[in-house]
Amino acid sequence: MKIKMFADGADLGSIEKMCQDDRVSGFTTNPTLMRSAGVSDYLTFAKAATSLVHPRPISLEVFSDEFDQMERQANVLDQIQENVYVKIPVTNTRGESTVNLVSKLSKSGIKVNVTAVFTLDQVVQFSQALSFNVPSVISVFAGRIADSGVDPVPLMQNYAQIVHQVKNLEILWASPREILNLRQAEVTGCDIITMTSDLWKKIVNLDKSLSDFSLETVRMFYNDASISGFEL
Repeated sequence: MKIKMFADGADLGSIEKMCQDDRVSGFTTNPTLMRSAGVSDYLTFAKAATSLVHPRPISLEVFSDEFDQMERQANVLDQIQENVYVKIPVTNTRGESTVNLVSKLSKSGIKVNVTAVFTLDQVVQFSQALSFNVPSVISVFAGRIADSGVDPVPLMQNYAQIVHQVKNLEILWASPREILNLRQAEVTGCDIITMTSDLWKKIVNLDKSLSDFSLETVRMFYNDASISGFEL
């Protein structure tokens, strides 16, 4: 496949295992995943994960709600190693845009991954803010857009065209829910898709015969009923 698949997670053991998979082009994580994985020391985790995946890229997110502290944290993360992309949320919790901060960081040479992007206006604004010929990513949460009842496919097609007008800027399909999203992300022109551990397990079903899949399902129901000892 032409699209790059990034492993999404925060468990160091799983990250190390995924490093052995040639299909994995990069890695992403976020504070929510880190909390679920029991991470308590952010910087120690960040350094360990970055070293494990090197030279493949890894995105590490700032966690302050204030722009000056976001900038300070971005510089700390950027100094860990050259394969780090600093994730900056599209706004803070007050809904204030980070576009000026992102522009400043990009202009200074920091590789930025703008995260939690949903709308056309956000894509346009941040594409313009990342036009300094520095490798950067715009992560659109297509899965969550779908959760709202909106078809993300036509949106992502449009967003990809806008992003690709900027040199060294890539668009990422974030929060996929099913393997179908992998196909959709590629068709719409996305450069990257994040893949959770659950999706990596399902990738074996890609292009599987539907007749075979049907028979597997019937056998699963039969075996589970037998193991359970059901009687009527």
